[in-house]
Amino acid sequence: MELITPGLGLIFWMTLVFLLLVFVLGKFAWKPIMQSLKDRETSIHEALNTANKAREEMKQLKAGNEELLQEAKNERDAILNEARKIKDKIVEEARQKAGEEAARIVENAKESINNEKMAAMTELKNQIAESSLILARFILKRELSDPRKQEEYAKELLKDIKFN
Repeated sequence: MELITPGLGLIFWMTLVFLLLVFVLGKFAWKPIMQSLKDRETSIHEALNTANKAREEMKQLKAGNEELLQEAKNERDAILNEARKIKDKIVEEARQKAGEEAARIVENAKESINNEKMAAMTELKNQIAESSLILARFILKRELSDPRKQEEYAKELLKDIKFN
């Protein structure tokens, strides 16, 4: 029954050993344990602060990246719009030059046709005149072969001439 109701001497020695253990632990072990707990607490706080800072930096970087991405999109859109404007301008200039060239070609063709027409008309007039002269020569030769017809023709011409 000694275990259930301990004796006064046992309680005294147990208390003394316990106090001695507390004193030794307090003197030699308690301070390093507490220091390591404080160090651990400090490192945990530092890690949490570092994580929070990293999280804030990530938010800032994400916002910066989104801003850069938006700027890049805007710049790309501006470049594409500028390229479209340049393309439209080049196409319009080419269309205008083609129209001018076509008008010039048509004008040159009209002028060439007109020149050819005038040359053909001149040639035709020359041929008609030459044919008329040949025909008139044949007619006059036949009509004026007889001296009596020559006199009649001379009289006829004199009637047509009017003196002032």
